[in-house]
Amino acid sequence: MFENLSDKLDAVFRKLKGHGKLTEKNIEEGLKEVRLALLEADVHYRVAKQFIAAVRERALGQEVLASLTPGQQVIKIVNDALTQLMGSRHEGLNLSGAGPAAIMLVGLQGSGKTTTAGKLAVFLRNKGRKPFLVPADVYRPAAIDQLQKLGAQLDVPVFASSVAMDPVAICREAKTTAHLQGCDALLLDTAGRLHIDDALMDELSRIKHEANPSDILLVADAMTGQDAVNIAKSFDERLDIGGVILTKMDGDARGGAALSIKSITGKPIKFIGVGEKLNQLEPFHPDRLASSILGMGDVLTLIEKAQDAIDEKKAAELERKIKKSQFTLEDFRDQMVQIRKMGSLGDIIKMIPGMGKLKQMKNLDVDETEFVRIEAIINSMTPRERRQHMIINGSRRKRIARGSGTRIQDVNRLLKNYTQMLKMLKKINKGGMRGMPQGMLPF
Repeated sequence: MFENLSDKLDAVFRKLKGHGKLTEKNIEEGLKEVRLALLEADVHYRVAKQFIAAVRERALGQEVLASLTPGQQVIKIVNDALTQLMGSRHEGLNLSGAGPAAIMLVGLQGSGKTTTAGKLAVFLRNKGRKPFLVPADVYRPAAIDQLQKLGAQLDVPVFASSVAMDPVAICREAKTTAHLQGCDALLLDTAGRLHIDDALMDELSRIKHEANPSDILLVADAMTGQDAVNIAKSFDERLDIGGVILTKMDGDARGGAALSIKSITGKPIKFIGVGEKLNQLEPFHPDRLASSILGMGDVLTLIEKAQDAIDEKKAAELERKIKKSQFTLEDFRDQMVQIRKMGSLGDIIKMIPGMGKLKQMKNLDVDETEFVRIEAIINSMTPRERRQHMIINGSRRKRIARGSGTRIQDVNRLLKNYTQMLKMLKKINKGGMRGMPQGMLPF
């Protein structure tokens, strides 16, 4: 989403670094280009103006003009200002209060509230909570069915509402039902409209009064840009929202909403939707996004994804096998599966500091289907073949290719890559693995 902004900011910083010593004129020229880049990214004009003023005040100070590395100092100032612009730190859900905590999801029709309710249920369950889904949208066709199907898919209880019921009554009765079922977090999926009207707001106000939610989250489509900011402002004025969830942050919009909402509304972005899958909802960290925009990567999110996806016991067992040169095709397949749990390889690469600035990585098109093909090939082997790849002769390769629906060339390429990896692991073993962090693998 921020690729264009990142490229333009990078170009500005390269120019500044080209000057051995920065002057006020150099900095002012750079700031004009930064302001233009922000406006082109659909950042609110008032937010862009305030941002530039904040950067100018520090950039024209002695910490930059007298610095031995003025270009780097400007980058640090811009990074700090971007972080401050988006809220400085992550703000989590408010789950306080007696009884089951109610989280009220509001927003326009089509913003992704129902899917987000399912994603939040996954997030809360992973945090040890017991979520309860509440379909309170009785107007949109199939809204109730959609949430019931999500609940069945996730094995999360769903309140048995119907289109004949009053939304306020649904939320009231759901709170009692959740308490009886031992659930501690209600997710109220309320109705939206194609536009904001008094009838919608009145209903939401009555639900708020009846359910007494601990948090009210506006679900907004990041692809709508400045409209998302205006929508957030309107909902906040009527409901006093606790924060925002931006959906479709994996899209190709310019990203102005993410950079403007906090400054305009004073309310934080709490989560971002980064894909269609139900596990693709991430807590919003302003500092990490700022670093990512400036091409510095996002190591903390990468580490968190690895911790969630990688089994520590399996990692320790794998390290033992590598040390003893017992790394088999089964281990290769299992590691590939764990890496895929972390998300797309393209997204993982972007989180590594510096990788986003490499020209060859700009338009990198990672063929995710290759992972599926490799897994199919290894699964078509017998247990003995997976443990002893040397016995895979010509006839076995034909059988494996036929069984996996691939070509013999694909099988040959996999075996070649695997044997090259074994050679690399042997070299690492000769040098010792003392320099590697616990649980980390050399691929």
